[in-house]
Amino acid sequence: MKRILLAATVSILLINANAQTKVNPVIKKFGTVTEVPFSVENPDTKLDYKVIVEVSSDNTKPEVVHEFFEKVAAVVNLHALGGVPANKFHLIMVIHGPAAQFVINNDEYKKKFNVDNPNVPLFKELKEAGVKIFVCGQSLNKRGIPKENVTPEVSPALSAITTLTTYQLKGYSVLKY
Repeated sequence: MKRILLAATVSILLINANAQTKVNPVIKKFGTVTEVPFSVENPDTKLDYKVIVEVSSDNTKPEVVHEFFEKVAAVVNLHALGGVPANKFHLIMVIHGPAAQFVINNDEYKKKFNVDNPNVPLFKELKEAGVKIFVCGQSLNKRGIPKENVTPEVSPALSAITTLTTYQLKGYSVLKY
């Protein structure tokens, strides 16, 4: 019995020793990432990172933060965790298609989904961190969403297509969710 107890204790200690610390270096309430002290591939802190993230996926659970909006917070946190200085990290999020309906202000969101918009606090944190957030004007028009109903943290663009191509030509790398 003592051997089993000893083995269990050692196993628990080993598991805890290998557990990684969860952190939120920039976006404090969203996009939690884990430290990986044993990583051999890390961001090059001398590079100027220019990233544009395209989010077009639907959210089947409107009462919780959109999974892919939160992944944008993780992109910010991962680069910060990797040591990329804020002045060398430039991120733009472009929202279109089914995802566009989740950028409406809290009052309109309550009318549509019967809950507060859980994405607004995330949008606020992203904006405070310097992330530019655009929503496709074509998607807004297609869904009958007037610009007055878009939360102030999100800016309308002519289209996702023109925003994506413009920033790609400016040297931005594209991530798609």
